[in-house]
Amino acid sequence: MSSEGAGAARISLLGGFALHVHRAPIELPPSAQKLLSFLALKRGALTRGYVAGSLWAESDQVQANSSLRSTLWRLRGRAQVIEKTSTHVALAPWVETDVDELIDASRRLIEDDATPDPRQVFGLIHTGELLPGWYDDWLIVEHERMRQRRLHMLEVACRRLTSARRFANALEAGLAAVAVEPLRETGHAAVIEAHLAEGNLIEASRQYELLRDLLREHLGVRPSKRVRQLIHAYAD
Repeated sequence: MSSEGAGAARISLLGGFALHVHRAPIELPPSAQKLLSFLALKRGALTRGYVAGSLWAESDQVQANSSLRSTLWRLRGRAQVIEKTSTHVALAPWVETDVDELIDASRRLIEDDATPDPRQVFGLIHTGELLPGWYDDWLIVEHERMRQRRLHMLEVACRRLTSARRFANALEAGLAAVAVEPLRETGHAAVIEAHLAEGNLIEASRQYELLRDLLREHLGVRPSKRVRQLIHAYAD
C-alpha cells in the first residue's frame, strides 16, 4: 500500500471517535471504530491474534480471528488507513491522531522550561475524555494513562504560568486539574501556590479548606504536611 501523504487521514479519539480522510468524515460501523482506535492507541505492527483476542475477548480465537478478517474487509472499502500482512496489522503511518498530538504536546511541555502558550493551555483544558461511553476492558489502562497525562500537563502549566506571573491563566489550568480529579492533592497545591503568589491568602485558604473537607469526607485523612505548610508559611 502506498502512502497517502501526511494529513491525508486523521483519527480523533478525544471526546469521541471520528475518522476524516482528506477532511471528509467517514462513517464506520462500531467494530471498525474499535479496531482503528485500538491500533491508534497501541501504534506499531501488532499480531493479528493479539488484536483479535483483545477486541473480541468474549469469543474463542477462531471466531475472534474471523471477526477481525470481516472488519478489515469492510473497512477496506471505506478508508485505506490500515497496513496489513498475513500475520500483522498496523495503522498506516500517514494517519494522524489527536492522541499522538496530545502526547507530543505533553513531552514538549514537561521537557521545555518555557512558559506555556495560553492557547495551548486552553486547548488542554477543553480536551475531551478518551472515547467517552466506551467500556471495553482493553481501554481501562488507556483511559487512566490519558487521564494522568492530562493532569500532569495541567499542573505543570499552572506552575509555569504562576512563575511567569500570568495568574489568570495559571488558575484556569490548576482549577481544570482539580475538576478532573478533586481528590488529587497536587492539583489543589498548584492552585494554592498560584493564589499565594498573587497575594491572595483568603483565596488560597479557601482552596485549602476545600481540599481538607474533600479528603476528610471521602478518605478520612487530612492534607499532607507539605500542603499545610504552604498556608502556614505564608500566614507567618
